[in-house]
Amino acid sequence: MPREDPKTSQNSTPFGLWSATFLVVANMIGAGVFTTSGFSFADLGDRQCVMLAWLIGSLVAICGAISYGQLAQRITESGGEYLFLSRMLHPAIGFVAGWVSLLAGFTGAIAFAATAFETYAIPDSIRPAWFQSGLAGITAIFFFGLLHSIVLKTGLITQNAVVILKLVLLCLFVTLAFSCFPNEWAGMQITTDPVPFSIYALASTLVWISLSFSGFNAAVYITGEVESPRKNVPRSLLIGTVLVSLIYFALNFIFIFCASPEQIRDVRDVAATASQAVGGDRLAIMIRVIVSVALLSSVSSMVVAGPRVYAKMAEDGLFPNLFSASKGKEHRVPVTAIWLQVVLASIVVYFSSLESLLDYLGFTLSVSAAITVACIFWTRRANDTKVHHVFFSAIALLYVAATVVLAILSAINRPQQLIGFVVTVLSGLILFYVSRAWVKGRGYGNCSR
Repeated sequence: MPREDPKTSQNSTPFGLWSATFLVVANMIGAGVFTTSGFSFADLGDRQCVMLAWLIGSLVAICGAISYGQLAQRITESGGEYLFLSRMLHPAIGFVAGWVSLLAGFTGAIAFAATAFETYAIPDSIRPAWFQSGLAGITAIFFFGLLHSIVLKTGLITQNAVVILKLVLLCLFVTLAFSCFPNEWAGMQITTDPVPFSIYALASTLVWISLSFSGFNAAVYITGEVESPRKNVPRSLLIGTVLVSLIYFALNFIFIFCASPEQIRDVRDVAATASQAVGGDRLAIMIRVIVSVALLSSVSSMVVAGPRVYAKMAEDGLFPNLFSASKGKEHRVPVTAIWLQVVLASIVVYFSSLESLLDYLGFTLSVSAAITVACIFWTRRANDTKVHHVFFSAIALLYVAATVVLAILSAINRPQQLIGFVVTVLSGLILFYVSRAWVKGRGYGNCSR
């Protein structure tokens, strides 16, 4: 086993196994799981198909977590997809991945979570006329930007506490909902009319579901700040993804079968609607509180992870140097990158809606992750046995094949997803070559790695 990078020694690594795992959990349990099933049921028209889609999505995400863990064992620096693709393929491809992270992976995802937070915390029925749409979401983003840019240690303690609270509240909600099963579950007494199966609709649903799992790789963005990264990063990815998969399946079973089909079809706050149906106002209020806490922790975790990518790109000379991490007594905090993230996400909150973000984010992030995992096919550590290499290559192949097939089918069904992805990639390539020319003209930076 190769020795750990001295830069990742315990004295300079604030993230232990559980802090990294909580970061993964917080990134995943966000807006997707609390908004997707209503839209999915409207597309599929069958509740069993919706649950099957969540099972398939869970298995694909677990394969992705295992594959990202293998990549993190090979490169133990922070940076995520940008770093993997830059080192293993080409700096241009890595830059595009970083650009995708900036626009979709974190900016769009933070805006998605913050917008959903406002939807649940301040529903239209109680929103004062003077309270401008987007204000609560933008306030949450700025709060966590301030928290994580001042003292990382304090921010992590707060982050871990919020994640633990989120898990406890979710388990309490599941317990209360199942204590009413099946007598008070109105949806259990209603059968839906059969709907012709559509592989394209299933693919679109799975792309949406992939957005709910998109944080399974969160720990790779802070690998350089994790204690014993070759051991703890893969463990955190797998533990976090399996735990979240179990929670997702229980939650969506409740969302889909608690209420009548008419109540949940095409509803964006499906969790609150289902809770109202099974437990009345009290349970509906409880789930709104739980979801609000969950979404706040999701915003917090992405404000931690995303700026590490831009800081790494700045260190490589592909972003202005002011976005690199500032040196602290115990760790490095990319303060300017954090505030870039805060400002961009706030702008997206102001101008976008949940529906407009869902298609773009799910498609773009799933394709980016598939390209990253494909790197496993031509990388191998010196101490890998043949069986070890074949096993993890098979897992990666399953993830890539499933993701690419679903993306193609989804794009056929909803072409606007592909248009958004192509525009993002082309703009990233143009910006890469402009940035490299500018850096070379200035005579500094290292953008050739």
